[in-house]
Amino acid sequence: MNQLRSSFTHKGYFSRRLLAMACVVGAIFLTTSGIPAQNALEAELRALQTKQQEELLQMQKKIATQQAAKPGNPQFLQNKVYELETKLRNYEKPINEVKHERPAMQKNIDHVWTLVAGIMVFFMQAGFALLEMGAVRAKNSINCAMKGLLDFCSAAICYLLFGFTLMYGPSSGGFIGGHSFWLSNFTADSPLWTFWFFQVVFAGAACTIASGAMAERTKFIGYMAYTALFSGIVYPIFGHWAWGSLSTGFEPNFGGGRGWLEALGFHDFAGSAVVHGIGGASALAGIMVVGPRLGKYAEDGTPRSMPGHNVPLMFLGTFILFMAWFAFNAGSTLTGKAEIGRIAVNTCIAGSAGGLFGLLLIWKLRGVPDAASTMNGLLAGCVAVTAGSDIFTPFSAMFVGAIGGVLCSVVTVMMDKWRLDDPVGAVPVHLANGLFGCLAVAIFHEEGFKAARLGVQTFGAIIIIAGSFVVAYFVFRVIDVTIGLRASDEEQEMGLDFSEHATNAYPDFKTADR
Repeated sequence: MNQLRSSFTHKGYFSRRLLAMACVVGAIFLTTSGIPAQNALEAELRALQTKQQEELLQMQKKIATQQAAKPGNPQFLQNKVYELETKLRNYEKPINEVKHERPAMQKNIDHVWTLVAGIMVFFMQAGFALLEMGAVRAKNSINCAMKGLLDFCSAAICYLLFGFTLMYGPSSGGFIGGHSFWLSNFTADSPLWTFWFFQVVFAGAACTIASGAMAERTKFIGYMAYTALFSGIVYPIFGHWAWGSLSTGFEPNFGGGRGWLEALGFHDFAGSAVVHGIGGASALAGIMVVGPRLGKYAEDGTPRSMPGHNVPLMFLGTFILFMAWFAFNAGSTLTGKAEIGRIAVNTCIAGSAGGLFGLLLIWKLRGVPDAASTMNGLLAGCVAVTAGSDIFTPFSAMFVGAIGGVLCSVVTVMMDKWRLDDPVGAVPVHLANGLFGCLAVAIFHEEGFKAARLGVQTFGAIIIIAGSFVVAYFVFRVIDVTIGLRASDEEQEMGLDFSEHATNAYPDFKTADR
């Protein structure tokens, strides 16, 4: 009788332990099976789960068979239970390792993605330089290349010393950042360095927009003075109003305060207003201060054609800008997660629609498929989608880009009527569509239209663009009356390549524009 009781006792012990282990295995499986496989480690884990489950089921069947054959052998049951528990512990170990490794791995992916995206955005400097070089006459092409290179060099230094802190440091009332200028207090492995690099290429892109708008008649030293003030003061302060909190989480004692427009709910995901609106407004201010190129307008105001010397070079610059724009928008997530895919798709669709519809309007008006309208329409579509590339559907992005392309062509025509000389179309592309892109966030939001959102977007965009225009106009005026901004008529006739840099881009060729 005692032997029989002992046998049943061991059977009950085995059943309870087996049931408990089965519940643990089931819970682990349900917990982990719903997690999307993000990398090879998770794929291996899933394979391990399947294999271990099969082994556990086989062992359960084997134990049941052997138990039926040897009902009075409690030591056998205890050995099998111990073996099963050992396998269960080995099964749990890799699952726990993956759970602990996933956050650190995702952070590393985020850093790598942000850094690579920043490198691609930096290539925009080459795109802007090529586009501007092709759009001007041959005698000014070196001057454009020099500005495209040196404005980034100037922006990088000024942004490190004080611009970045003014933009992303601890906020003072949501209006300006401060603390830790020139970033000397952070360790070599601080994640803040990756964030700084991604932001400095944005500062460089915003800075260089004015270069093309003021091409062929601006003194090099005057333009360089502008780049230092723009990247160190103008861009960071207005950028803080909309993006002040983006630095949250990179360093415990740096940043974290929201800009006052950001606190109102203003949404400018990748910089339709912050980058392109500020850059475009500064370009318009520069155009108004420096005046038109010599001979651009007749006495009655009729514009004269001054075609660029290398349209294929402009196309190459446009291709580079279009490619870099994928990283410009998708990289603004600062995380290497799945949403970067739709952002890149929206950028692609909006740019394509802008190029097509910008072309169609001018084709209808002038009877020819104009190259410049196509290129600027494409870039305008990219600018327009930038503010809401994270909240548009691709179908909505197509409409945003199409409207942006048409708007660019309309503003281009109006610029000549207003005698505002813009050789590359920087104001129609960046200023007009920077404003429209912020409005489009409310009009084409995937959650639907809301009047309150449109009000916030309109107010925020106008404040940023109008404010930066006023400050930039003042900066250009000060530069003009101190060190000089406009090249003389003689220097313009000679060409800025020779008058400013004492060289010639095409020494073996004679040019008709001398």
